[in-house]
Amino acid sequence: MAEADPTIETEVAAIEEPAAPAPKKRRWRRIALMALVPLLLLAGAFAYWQSLQGKVSTDNAYIQQDRVAISSEVAGQIVKVLVGDGDRVTKGQLLFRIDEQPYQVQIAEANAAIAQAQASRTALGSDADLSGASISAAKEDIAFAEANFARKDELYKRGFLTKTEHDAAQHQVNQAREALRLALARQAAAQAKLADGAAVPGQNPAIAAGEAKKAGAELNLNRTEVRAPVAGTVTQADRLQVGQQAVQGLPVLTLVEDGSSYVEANFKETDLDDMKVGQPAEIKLDAYPGLVLKGQVETIGAGTGSEFSVLPAQNATGNWVKVTQRVPVKIRITSKSPRRLIAGLSAEVTVFTDGR
Repeated sequence: MAEADPTIETEVAAIEEPAAPAPKKRRWRRIALMALVPLLLLAGAFAYWQSLQGKVSTDNAYIQQDRVAISSEVAGQIVKVLVGDGDRVTKGQLLFRIDEQPYQVQIAEANAAIAQAQASRTALGSDADLSGASISAAKEDIAFAEANFARKDELYKRGFLTKTEHDAAQHQVNQAREALRLALARQAAAQAKLADGAAVPGQNPAIAAGEAKKAGAELNLNRTEVRAPVAGTVTQADRLQVGQQAVQGLPVLTLVEDGSSYVEANFKETDLDDMKVGQPAEIKLDAYPGLVLKGQVETIGAGTGSEFSVLPAQNATGNWVKVTQRVPVKIRITSKSPRRLIAGLSAEVTVFTDGR
């Protein structure tokens, strides 16, 4: 190494000398980079701000579905169950059946009451009081008593008859007239029993009452078969068991209606300034990443969520913290979902207030 050519070393040094300006270039690059990063951040922030204009979003949103509580309209023991949790049913499909025997007995009792009323009407129709025979006999008795009294009255005036006999003849006339009055009253009473009421013209009231009782029993018998009012999915059917006593009006299962899915989104009150019914919306579900559904604002709530809570907030004291309220907004789903929508699923909703 000591014997190396000094000329070569000088040439190598001469070649390496031009590399001295490199630190200046790196310094300019750093300066440019330091200036560019804030500009890029500002541009990104502006682009993000610009993307937020004309729309409002919330992740406080959930899928909702119309639910029908199914209960029996009549009380009785459940004797047959045809559905269970998760079963899909069509409108009018039989869900379960109540014991029919009590209502069949009621129909038999109503038929017996109708038959009794019909028999009573037949018997009243043949009553002697309706025939007028008693009235005719009473009239004949009156005529005879009056003729007898006329003769005895003439004899009494001539002095051939005592006062006692005269008064007895007068008493017979009065008795005959009273008998006629009673016969007329009995005839009117018999006619009243056969008369038709104003509420059911052309029909005997007793028979009408029996038929009404029968109609009610038949209606209750039909109600022992509980059918689905809408098409949907059965849920909460824990109480639907054979042998269970069904209580009138107490739900035994819930039916989630098909095609009734919508989103209930709770927007901040500060987001409602430009929101209107009919504006388009975009729906994303946490359960199905990548799935985007189209929607439309259907209704904007008439009150905040806290206003309709069981215990509404009462800021009556001087020390209170103002909290941004949430207003429920119903979003109708306008596109068909390729996946099953389940009530209660979390969603993220964006409403385009500029109509995009």
